[in-house]
Amino acid sequence: MSDASHRIAAALERISPPPAEAPDWNAADAFVWHVAPDRLDPVPQVNRVALPLLLGIDRARDTLLENTRHFAGGYPANNALLWGARGMGKSSLVKAIHAEVAAEVPLKIVEVQREDLPSIGRLLSLLRRSEHRFVLFCDDLSFSHDDQHYKSLKAVLDGGIEGRPENVIFYATSNRRHLMPRDMIENERSRAINPSEAVEEKVSLSDRFGLWLGFHPCGQDEYLAMVRGYCDAYGVEIDDGTLRAEAVEWQATRGSRSGRVAWQFFTDLAGRRGVRL
Repeated sequence: MSDASHRIAAALERISPPPAEAPDWNAADAFVWHVAPDRLDPVPQVNRVALPLLLGIDRARDTLLENTRHFAGGYPANNALLWGARGMGKSSLVKAIHAEVAAEVPLKIVEVQREDLPSIGRLLSLLRRSEHRFVLFCDDLSFSHDDQHYKSLKAVLDGGIEGRPENVIFYATSNRRHLMPRDMIENERSRAINPSEAVEEKVSLSDRFGLWLGFHPCGQDEYLAMVRGYCDAYGVEIDDGTLRAEAVEWQATRGSRSGRVAWQFFTDLAGRRGVRL
């Protein structure tokens, strides 16, 4: 190797981030991945809702729970994309199911931000060396037409030559089924010389998830059942007539019904009733 090549290699070595050290895996069941420098920070107390309180998403709940139990037990399981209406419990379901399964068998969850996807290879190398099993979780995943982060995600879904680590599964939530806006898909098709190839790489990214779990806006009965479930679970006493009138008025001011709106109403109600959550 020439002197110039040695200097280039040395310079690259200096600017490359040092390999992250494995954290104390016994410190928590949940971790957040950060870069600059690479590290996994433990999360002692995860912000989540108990699984029985997530109503109106029974099919998605049962499917994801079964898939996660298979994975935690060392059996084959699929990466999962939870897509659809805002506020209907996609991320809450992932966190609740992790808690449910982790209470049965050891299982860790690691949250990674979309903007940190280029570092995903380094994270996978770190997790691959561990004896634990990990749910890798990315919330609110989506891409714009010129976004190259989706290429990094293939390291998780396809794994390249090494393949996805056997002890890692990937769960993502998104408002978009194909992870990019429909108008951008159509625009790129209309401008391209070969429309079918213009967006195939990005659209096919969602096809790499073995599970697609759809979430749809809830009806009024489901919305009221969610609020009643929260009241019963936290001991907020209120008669059905008052609850219905106040909850319907609350959702009318928000212009939508969802699990998130139900929780926001309940939070306000609990505060007015002097109940601590």
